[in-house]
Amino acid sequence: MSVDLLVIGAGATGASIAMEAARRGLSVALVEAGDIAIGTSSRSTKLLHGGVRYLELAFRRLDWRQLQLVREALAERGHWLEAVPFLARRLELLLPSDGLLQQAYYGLGLAVYDRLAGRAGIGSSRWLGREAVQELLPELSAGHVGVAYGDGQFDDARLNLLMVRTAAHLGAEVFTRTEVVELLRQGDRLSGAVLHDQATGQRRRLEARVVLNATGIGADRIRQLAQPDLPPSLQVSRGVHLVLAADLCPGGTGLLIPSTDDGRVLFVLPFYGRTLVGTTDTPCGSAEAERPSEAEEHYLLDHVRRWFPGHGEPVVSSRWAGGRPLLLPTGEEDSASGGTATVVREHRVETLPCGLISVMGGKWTTCRPMAFDGLQAVAQQLGVPLPVPSEQAAAVAIHGAAGSGAATLAGLSRLRAELPQRLPCGETALLEHLLMGHGLETEAVLACAAGPHDLEPLSPVIPLTAAEVRHAVRHEWARTADDLLARRCRLAFVDQAEAERLRPLVEALLDQELSSLRSSPTSHQKNP
Repeated sequence: MSVDLLVIGAGATGASIAMEAARRGLSVALVEAGDIAIGTSSRSTKLLHGGVRYLELAFRRLDWRQLQLVREALAERGHWLEAVPFLARRLELLLPSDGLLQQAYYGLGLAVYDRLAGRAGIGSSRWLGREAVQELLPELSAGHVGVAYGDGQFDDARLNLLMVRTAAHLGAEVFTRTEVVELLRQGDRLSGAVLHDQATGQRRRLEARVVLNATGIGADRIRQLAQPDLPPSLQVSRGVHLVLAADLCPGGTGLLIPSTDDGRVLFVLPFYGRTLVGTTDTPCGSAEAERPSEAEEHYLLDHVRRWFPGHGEPVVSSRWAGGRPLLLPTGEEDSASGGTATVVREHRVETLPCGLISVMGGKWTTCRPMAFDGLQAVAQQLGVPLPVPSEQAAAVAIHGAAGSGAATLAGLSRLRAELPQRLPCGETALLEHLLMGHGLETEAVLACAAGPHDLEPLSPVIPLTAAEVRHAVRHEWARTADDLLARRCRLAFVDQAEAERLRPLVEALLDQELSSLRSSPTSHQKNP
């Protein structure tokens, strides 16, 4: 097999690069060592945001890079809210203050935040008195005024998956559970890679005109596979999140805790009828990036107790951690004086003498600008200008969406009217779950039901069904219970005990589907 572009890593950055490269007519292979979004891309705070913290840093330090990052991220926030309104939605957050002077300071900063969004703005911030604050967050400690502002909340793992599905629709070949074990060379230039299929144990050569490394916190491993003497380029910072069983945001408004003991900010967010609390910012090795520590959990819970003193002892139903790939300073840059919490979340595109392109750093919200910058480097390697998408390819929306936000919302309204008759009586929660995860492709999930029993919810926490399990195996590269319970639906991120209860049933359904796939003549197809 030979392609124009081999993309290593199917997280948010790799998926976006593969999708935009395929949209421009390049032949693309997207290779992922694990499951799609298995790493940091499914372990974020679930916010599409410019970054209020980065805006404050920009003004305190007169840092133009921080301000540019905020402006770029706000534009991308607007893009995603328009592109996938079933997966991403406006979320109001409260920035609390103790008095009018602090409220005025926050109000001025958030007015600038609103203005920086320009045409991609999603509504103006508003000042709130004590009674309004207490109404929005009834269990918040008394006496606060504040400013409420808008940002975006989204399902990170599913958006990542739907970008991969869109790339496949545009012609990209997708290989999951396939590790790059060797980089091929022709003279002193890379010419492809040797791939190891973890399911079969087989190895295969894949020739590529350009090889691009989009492996997030694993980027240095691929860089050093290409050039062993390279110094590391990344510092990993662990972000721990907790999900509390109680809903501390019953009105749907989240809380931004503006300052903690060590100068960080914390979010308290509505999350599937529960509360998401995060995040920490702890330098660590890549091997420790996904392991929450007891100290970090205690740190988060201590702040919950302080800000919600009347709630009682918080009950944690799930916990997770993910690693941020922060750029180490180059020789021309000063190192961060405030630890990883103050590192600029920008990205870097590096091209080594052997031709390996690495797209590193950045954050979820800005994966598209990272992709466009990476593709400019690809075009230079190919010796041609970056191709412009054809009219037909440019019109291809993210899988599950229509060509505009308005058209997607109209389609969702139509499905809300038409589909209840195909579901068990009274299952409005199931319908909303399907629409929020699959958008306009919800009918494809229903088509996978072997009978009415396959549409009965398996859990009262998140109404996963057997039909959705079958669909995930057939069309979404799901191969394990963790794929299903953590990333195709988010049950393991909401309630780990409930996910474990469902594990045997989900594994039995997976075995059924995988047996059918193995006996099918198309069972080796890489793009479901």
